[in-house]
Amino acid sequence: MRASAVRALEALSQFEDACPGLHVAPEQPGHVVIRWMRETRRSVSVRVVAHTCDACSPLAYELCASGGLLFVRRTDRSDGRPEIRETERLPYARMRPLWMELLLGRAR
Repeated sequence: MRASAVRALEALSQFEDACPGLHVAPEQPGHVVIRWMRETRRSVSVRVVAHTCDACSPLAYELCASGGLLFVRRTDRSDGRPEIRETERLPYARMRPLWMELLLGRAR
């Protein structure tokens, strides 16, 4: 495992005692830039497959499934009013690795 991944996992473990939720590791140098778009609301139903803790940070992420595709929804509550952004919708094989990169701090 790469040293940067080990550091990211160590950063995640610091929250284990404080909160049982899933937390995003700090942004890593050379991270991939995710293209965030406005919320489309193009789906009648969306299933949240995984999510990060929204109690410890004003920024929360959800891995969502709809119509056989996955996408990430980001909710930023730092200004009091939630701002929702989404990634493009991709097949499972392409979105799952991006979700992991996001959790490890290697994508933002």
